[in-house]
Amino acid sequence: MIRVLIVAHSLIMQAGLEAMLMHEPAIQVVGRTADLTILEQCFQSRAADVVILEFALLTGAHFKILTPQEVAIALLVTPTESYSAATLLKWGVRAILPMDITTAGMVLTVEAIAAGLVVLHPDASDVLLQELPESNEPVCADDLDAPLTLREVEVLQLLATGLSNKAIARQLNISEHTVKFHISSIFSKLNASSRTEAVTLAMRQGLIFI
Repeated sequence: MIRVLIVAHSLIMQAGLEAMLMHEPAIQVVGRTADLTILEQCFQSRAADVVILEFALLTGAHFKILTPQEVAIALLVTPTESYSAATLLKWGVRAILPMDITTAGMVLTVEAIAAGLVVLHPDASDVLLQELPESNEPVCADDLDAPLTLREVEVLQLLATGLSNKAIARQLNISEHTVKFHISSIFSKLNASSRTEAVTLAMRQGLIFI
């Protein structure tokens, strides 16, 4: 059973978020609140496995709450809010989602982050890519034999969406031959033998996000 705490400013939003999850047999909503003190208590007692948190509740003084926790945090953000995706991920946030996320999307997110995965809305992914180094700089993971370049991470992210080599080439404005070269390099660095295996390994190592 995945225990979920909902932290949002209004009772209506709290109820709406709970309604998304209440019919899922593997998910239990253990509380709803707008009080960040309750959130801190939850972290200390590990009373929940997942917290769905409205980003607008956090002010500068409250960001210290987001130090890496055993509890998986999903942040709900609006398009007008300013944030650093990379910093949020370093602080232990496991999901960055739009306020209008669908019920299916919310359920899948809760299940994914409870299992240790990271979930980013496409807009948040774009923000994160903008914050990463230029494409000739390596993106490292501790257990990789060699670091991936940012371009290889971009190719991996597109592989995860199921795009063909031709579609990836169009998306990145490079040739199919270059895409094949990057995929071969990715397979070698991740010790993967297929696209599915490469994507799975990359997700486990936090190199790409679903």
